[in-house]
Amino acid sequence: MAQKNKYYVVWQGRCPGIYDDWEDCLEQVNGFPDAKYKSFKSKEAAVAAFRGTGEEEEEILTRIALKNLEMEDGRRDYTQIPEINLSAIAVDGACSGNPGMMEYRGVRVIDGQEIFHVGPLPDGTNNVAEYLALIHALALLFRNNDSTTPIYTDSATAVAWVRNRGCRTQLAPTQQNQKIFEMLARANVWIRSHSPMNPILRWNTPMWGEIPADFGRK
Repeated sequence: MAQKNKYYVVWQGRCPGIYDDWEDCLEQVNGFPDAKYKSFKSKEAAVAAFRGTGEEEEEILTRIALKNLEMEDGRRDYTQIPEINLSAIAVDGACSGNPGMMEYRGVRVIDGQEIFHVGPLPDGTNNVAEYLALIHALALLFRNNDSTTPIYTDSATAVAWVRNRGCRTQLAPTQQNQKIFEMLARANVWIRSHSPMNPILRWNTPMWGEIPADFGRK
């Protein structure tokens, strides 16, 4: 039976929100891993607690919105976010260790289809992977005479290196990463001899979740 004059805040549960019935609250948190909830004596107190600071409220609302975008195959339905350019390519890099096994790839935003995937290669870094991914996408579009398709990246470093026409990595050459340095040399030559026109866009991770090309290792 519901307790009178109580409101229940669910921060982490099946459907975060404010409930005025204990049974409804219990349905959201019972058996849910790391459920977070609490009762309050007034609706005003519950609302204030649920909202928290402005940043906390935005984080909660964003988490709920991203959860609602998930489809059965695990991908997100980016058609529900009008700010995202669905015709774009998304690129990302990953590295297990610093340095460590490095790889990168590019995918279509609209459906997550992988366009290219390089690696894993030993003794690389995440910044190098993301730079090579961005150059790879630019060169691919240039080769296809496509100067309009945008490229999303979540790496400020990769964007800066492209803008400055060359990688500024502190990675030390080794016998193991010789191929990576050969790829970097070719990438640097390419960006210094070409002027690609494709827009390079920053992926808004806090609002949109991980970039579509993410390797899911965070």
